[in-house]
Amino acid sequence: MNLQADFALTVAAVILTFIILWSIRKLVKPSKQRPFLPPGPLGLPIVGYLPFLRKDLHHQFTELAGKYGPIYKLWIGNKLCTVISSPSLIKELVRDHDTIFANRDITVAARVGSYGFNDIAWSPYGSQWRNLRKLFVREMLSNTNLVASYNLRKDEVRKAVQEIYSNSGTPIDICELAFKIDLNVIINLIWGGKIQGMRRDRILADLLPVIAEMLDLLLKPNISDYFPILARFDIQGVEKKMTTLLQRVDVITEDTIDERMKNPSEKSEAATTKKDGRTDFLQILVDLMQDENNKELLGKTQIKAMLINIIVGGTDTSSTTIEWVMAQLLCHPKVMKKVQNELDKVVGLDNIVEESHIPKLAYLDAVLKETLRLHPIGPFLTPRTPSQSCTIGGYTIPKGSTIFLNVWSIQRNPLAWENPLEFKPERFLDNTMKWDFNGNNFNYIPFGSGRRVCAGLPLAERMVRFVLASLLHSFEWQLPEGRSSTCPIS
Repeated sequence: MNLQADFALTVAAVILTFIILWSIRKLVKPSKQRPFLPPGPLGLPIVGYLPFLRKDLHHQFTELAGKYGPIYKLWIGNKLCTVISSPSLIKELVRDHDTIFANRDITVAARVGSYGFNDIAWSPYGSQWRNLRKLFVREMLSNTNLVASYNLRKDEVRKAVQEIYSNSGTPIDICELAFKIDLNVIINLIWGGKIQGMRRDRILADLLPVIAEMLDLLLKPNISDYFPILARFDIQGVEKKMTTLLQRVDVITEDTIDERMKNPSEKSEAATTKKDGRTDFLQILVDLMQDENNKELLGKTQIKAMLINIIVGGTDTSSTTIEWVMAQLLCHPKVMKKVQNELDKVVGLDNIVEESHIPKLAYLDAVLKETLRLHPIGPFLTPRTPSQSCTIGGYTIPKGSTIFLNVWSIQRNPLAWENPLEFKPERFLDNTMKWDFNGNNFNYIPFGSGRRVCAGLPLAERMVRFVLASLLHSFEWQLPEGRSSTCPIS
């Protein structure tokens, strides 16, 4: 009797195992109707690969690409992620299927910080996003406005140079210095230089810590993003903290917007400055909002969201890039000497750098591009999510999943770059048009490509080059005594 029971249990176990294996095989077996998901590492039940993620995620994702190929998947909590490390596959995504992959990956911090996706950076692809981006590019970043606002940039850079002179011989925090220059320029572009004196100092003092905290929250891993079912509990307090920060920003933006709406003389003055070619971006937005034929669908919420985009996006990326360039030059004094020799030749020993000199500084431009090759601002750019299921590289990318474009890996690929880990600006001197920042060469896309390429690129290029040229032409730079000159690694 026991033998019969044991035999029956054994047969049942074999049959059950066969059914399970057959079901799994059926699920993963490719078919003509439905390509299967990319390969990838196994994770744990519920949490997926989350417990195995390291802080150096760009290194880890590159290592996994070596094992699983240029496109692979992994589960991070309940979120299915696909990592792409191939220029040809990125081309498929941002060119062949750009409209499908034109949405940003949704996070709690981004949703709150954009007033519910009412900005340029996080708004879903559609008519609102197109209108806001066109407005931003047309009114603030047109070539006419950038040329007209040169004095605003020049004044802030001159102030920074004077500040360094007055503190000659003492250590300088390059990132902090560049951040303050960028923030001052952005505030001038937004308010048209109308905020001065103690009020301006107070706004700067209030904004500096808020911007830093906002950036920290946007980059901070949040359990609510990986397990949406837990979002209502806000376990890490990200939603609450971002809401508090927005309230602090609202105190500034609400007051200035209301002033422009109520003060006719201010409007008239702004209209005159706009006609003269000078930029007052806030007044332009307020005028459009009050226009009876407001086809931009622009309200106070959209204005506030765009102001945060400009302030946050226009400061951190530029200052971080400037810091990386200076770090590489301090590590490579011969390269720094070449840059300074070029500046002496183009600008002159006794002259001051002007923006008109920048197009003639080919070697400085090559140094900037080489730095961004090795140290892109975002190793994966901003993650995307498809609006519908799509096939990339023969694999299914499901709707709503997260896409990481491993730009850091691509820009260090030995198949595309000779001696890829070597800092060698000369590689960008031969064909400058081939290596621009517009995202047309998929071996080099530090600012992205396609519809979601960085909207603030024209201003960022001018600011970064102008600041670097001014700092390198005005001073001799070296590391503080006792500091190692070990090359920076990212």
